[in-house]
Amino acid sequence: MPLGKAPKGCSIAYSCSPPLFSSQFCSLSPGDAIYYSRHKQLHMQHPQVPKPHISLLFFFMAIVLEINMGSSEFIFFVIHHFAVVVAAALVIIYLVHKRKASIYLLDFTCYRPPASCRVPISMHRELVSLDTRFDPDSIAFQIKILERSGFSSETCVPPSFCEHPIRKSLSFALEEASLVIFSVVTDLFKKTNINPKSIDILVLNSSMFSPTPSLSAMVINKFRMRSNIRSFNLSGMGCSAGIVSVGLARDLLRVHRNSLALIVSTEVINLNWYTGKNRSMLLTNCLFRMGGAAILMSSQTQDMNKAKYVLQHLVRTNRAGDDQSYACVFQDMDLENNVGVSISKGIINVAGDALKANMASTGPLVLPFSEQFLYGLSIICRKIWRRSIYVPNFRRAFEHFCIHAGGRAVIEAMEKSLRLKKEDVEASSMTLYRFGNTSSSSIWYELSYLEAKGRMKKGDRVWQIAFGSGFKCNSAIWKCIHEVGVETNVWSDRIHSYPIHVLDILKD
Repeated sequence: MPLGKAPKGCSIAYSCSPPLFSSQFCSLSPGDAIYYSRHKQLHMQHPQVPKPHISLLFFFMAIVLEINMGSSEFIFFVIHHFAVVVAAALVIIYLVHKRKASIYLLDFTCYRPPASCRVPISMHRELVSLDTRFDPDSIAFQIKILERSGFSSETCVPPSFCEHPIRKSLSFALEEASLVIFSVVTDLFKKTNINPKSIDILVLNSSMFSPTPSLSAMVINKFRMRSNIRSFNLSGMGCSAGIVSVGLARDLLRVHRNSLALIVSTEVINLNWYTGKNRSMLLTNCLFRMGGAAILMSSQTQDMNKAKYVLQHLVRTNRAGDDQSYACVFQDMDLENNVGVSISKGIINVAGDALKANMASTGPLVLPFSEQFLYGLSIICRKIWRRSIYVPNFRRAFEHFCIHAGGRAVIEAMEKSLRLKKEDVEASSMTLYRFGNTSSSSIWYELSYLEAKGRMKKGDRVWQIAFGSGFKCNSAIWKCIHEVGVETNVWSDRIHSYPIHVLDILKD
């Protein structure tokens, strides 16, 4: 008798519903039982594994059968759990979408001026001495400031400043901007192997020079960037504009995810040469030097593996509501209608107040609980016993500090206010010594110094602090996420000779 066919005269009687959903079973005759037993033995020897889609089909058939059988409780059970699953999925999707994207710093470059742009103190002395627009008192004042500035003979000025007499013009300013910006952006693209058309966001800051078309448009034109690039040009933000640009890029990268942002920080100083007699305005002739930096940031998750740093916090403090703070760095005309930027004598006190406000916002984000507790306790004790407020030890929160190289007095005041050691401000002092005050880009020269020294290790945190007109104090906190090693950058040609002891008075 062939297997698979029921024997003649035998019939198999099934119940009206399958055994899965009913307690009734099939009733078999003796002959049918023998057939069924042999069929079961063969099936045990050669089992048939049910296919997933067939099992799923039977599952849905079971649900349909139960629904058809009118099980209202089962219907409620399915609908309730389905609604819970859908709601949970929607919540997860919402949270994933709203989660703040990590902002990575892929790499950055700083501008190294050519040796032909160097201006030693002796050369600067000669330039101002031969300029008939300066009186003897103005010449003596500038020489005095230069000798105490902490500058070396390697600081650089635009080519137009090396002529006699020094000339200011729009064409010279555009030439300076092109030289610095194009050079530093080209170096960054080569270093990162990035196509300019890959840039989604461009932020450029230059405080004192803002031509039409803008400097950001000049960059787009030079490198033939995409027509839908989101470009921004910041001006009038002072030396803290570099961190302002980082904050703007961060916000844009979080809104437009999976994007690349290029930041260019520089200061064009040709038009800022002052030829009057106001001493507060003559300071700018002595303090500012040529420089710039280009920074590449990303919100792309895949860039985490090649990024150097991740942005942890960014804190901005603006004290423009205070009249003294607002006027301490101010562009104006003197009594002889010469345009210049005045720097008041109270700028150190104003910077100190801005720093305190910024520290009050930054501290809770980065300081360990023990330091926060001591700070809070000191405030209570001061109200009761009039004791001094405890200054938190920020060295427990950061391994490195990049303090804006605005001048020797600024660095020394910061060292004292934050209770830092000489090695903590070494990068700032050496940047001021070799490159001078390059305005908003100085904090990037300092970070380059740390990398060239091989001090940046995985897990290290660095605090960038910048001050600017307004008056502003801005902070950016970065965490190193990959071993940087000894980096080849703007310092590499003579990093072995630093640090050096800088004399209180320099003459050459």
